[in-house]
Amino acid sequence: MDKDLTRYSKFISLVLRHEPEKFGVQLDAHGWVAIDDVIAAANRAGLPLTRAALDTIVAENSKQRFAISADGTQIRARQGHSVAVDLQLPALQPPAVLYHGTATRFLDAIKNEGLRPGARQHVHLSLDEATARSVGQRHGKPAILLIDAAAMHRDGLHFYCSENGVWLTDVVPVRYISSQKGEITDCRAQFSALRSVLAARGAIPQCA
Repeated sequence: MDKDLTRYSKFISLVLRHEPEKFGVQLDAHGWVAIDDVIAAANRAGLPLTRAALDTIVAENSKQRFAISADGTQIRARQGHSVAVDLQLPALQPPAVLYHGTATRFLDAIKNEGLRPGARQHVHLSLDEATARSVGQRHGKPAILLIDAAAMHRDGLHFYCSENGVWLTDVVPVRYISSQKGEITDCRAQFSALRSVLAARGAIPQCA
């Protein structure tokens, strides 16, 4: 994605996830807004966003962060909101193990408090280690945390899966987190038996 499209993408994310009112945009209860309103807001902010450019951003975004409505008139972010929206995601049974990418500088706080959403509505979890590492690298020296999602679900904590495959939950208490020093060798051993069973069955389940 070229530099202009990257700038437009960041603006769209800011509007759809965090500060719609700052740019004169009103999201509905489920996070949707008219595409024409987003384009108009971008142009007021000095960004010559067009419908063609917006469609390219939605199609080519590597994280598939945005969704366009079936009639092609509205857009929303798939997850990551700090403003209150109801994405109407059903509670699902998660894979047995999920991953969270963070930076080593946050590990002390996580050890004390677990994982909390901060400014976002949910804690974001990844299906695989590589994705989690990529997330962690955006914040500094990466650390990979393994989440015992099966135990969380068994204990009554709820999970959701966004349209682009990001697993979401409200909080992750410390007792469900392994590998809090950024090393994954020990926790791999802890989960080796479980992962062998999953491998024998074909794969760790993915959300629809």
